[in-house]
Amino acid sequence: MQSLAGLADFIAYLIAALVAEAIFFTVYTLVTPYSEMKLIRAGNVAATASLGGAVLGFTLPLASAIAHSVSFVDFTIWAGVALVVQLVAYLIVALALGGMARRIVDGDIAAGGALGIASLSVGIVNAACMTY
Repeated sequence: MQSLAGLADFIAYLIAALVAEAIFFTVYTLVTPYSEMKLIRAGNVAATASLGGAVLGFTLPLASAIAHSVSFVDFTIWAGVALVVQLVAYLIVALALGGMARRIVDGDIAAGGALGIASLSVGIVNAACMTY
């Protein structure tokens, strides 16, 4: 039988992770020069791929931070690092590919997919780096 001794920690980390996800989502959508949610509601697959990759790219290192942190404070610091890394990844890819905002607004699936895959790739590497 499994003990519920860790339930309080589980709840604390779960709530903190959900708050971190909300903060990432808010900051990311403020950084991008277009409204992902408006585009997604309109059926824009490029925006869906881009935002989906970014969210997954943040979630992977967030999960790694939960699994490998030595304390709750340590987890929150690494969650902040994951957020910054993902924002930098977006800025680098958007700069490297040029015209990314217009292409996503126009529904260019290749652009949205490329940005989503880049975000996810960075997230995987970021998560692996947090396994210290």
